[in-house]
Amino acid sequence: MQPFDLTRLLPADHFSQALRHDVQHGLTSEPKWLPPKWFYDARGSDLFEEITRLPEYYPTRAERAILTERAGEIAAASKARTLVELGSGSSEKTRLLLDALHELGTLETYVPVDVSESALTAAGQALAEEYPELTVRAVLSDFTAGPGLPPDGGPRLVAFLGGTLGNLLPPERAEFLTTLRGMVDHGDSLLLGTDLVKDPAVLVAAYDDSAGVTAEFNKNVLNVLNRELAADFDPAAFEHVALWDAEQEWIEMRLRSLRTQTVKIPALDLPVHFEAGEELRTEVSAKFRRERVADELAAAGFRLSRWWTDEAGRFGLSLAEPM
Repeated sequence: MQPFDLTRLLPADHFSQALRHDVQHGLTSEPKWLPPKWFYDARGSDLFEEITRLPEYYPTRAERAILTERAGEIAAASKARTLVELGSGSSEKTRLLLDALHELGTLETYVPVDVSESALTAAGQALAEEYPELTVRAVLSDFTAGPGLPPDGGPRLVAFLGGTLGNLLPPERAEFLTTLRGMVDHGDSLLLGTDLVKDPAVLVAAYDDSAGVTAEFNKNVLNVLNRELAADFDPAAFEHVALWDAEQEWIEMRLRSLRTQTVKIPALDLPVHFEAGEELRTEVSAKFRRERVADELAAAGFRLSRWWTDEAGRFGLSLAEPM
């Protein structure tokens, strides 16, 4: 079996300091907001896995269908020796790309990049056992702070799947893609997953399922603040809200206060007042059209070279090259 190793690019106190910064900044803003990355403690990750299996939540199935059908084309176009996956998580869909690149005979190294050391270790060690000829070099990093690409091993295929790009606001997306462009070379490729604009009823249902799993997932961020910052949020005092912003073409998830209340966050010496009906934005999930994907890639220095959708046209997978 080839080696598995883990490079830590985050300081030991990164998450504690980042959480404190985001809460202090977001909950004193008007309107209030928190970034969606704080959903994902162990419970939040389990809930999201449950969400991906719900009938209303199509993105995971749609993207997997594209990869199942097109992985061979992606491998042939990229001829990658190194597969880098940003936000790799469990690396479940990655196996479709690994198999295709292995069959092509080019793949040597897989580089999963994620903020969760436990997820990286579990997935990386499993893949090292499943693919004994593969070198797995995991990187503990926050892709919004730095993608953590290896400097060699080209040509490289950088995969950023799951529609995660849509969780970034437009200026953040531009900065991320521009930073990424500065780290790739000619001959490398970017594989990007983006959820597409469609019937708002379908979109809203995907973020407000009938079983209430997404509502529990949304409220889980309050449990994270209670545990990590000794806050006294009562999740039952908030309701889950998902709405479609037609002008911005994104879904927003919010938590709406059911009563006038003041929450205390002792770790920050911060009282946070909510009026009845006041909303806290917890996620933006932008939806795309092909033209918008091409334009944003071009602005960052990439050229869109291949474009695939699932049969129903719900999700887009694009392959781009540095210009």
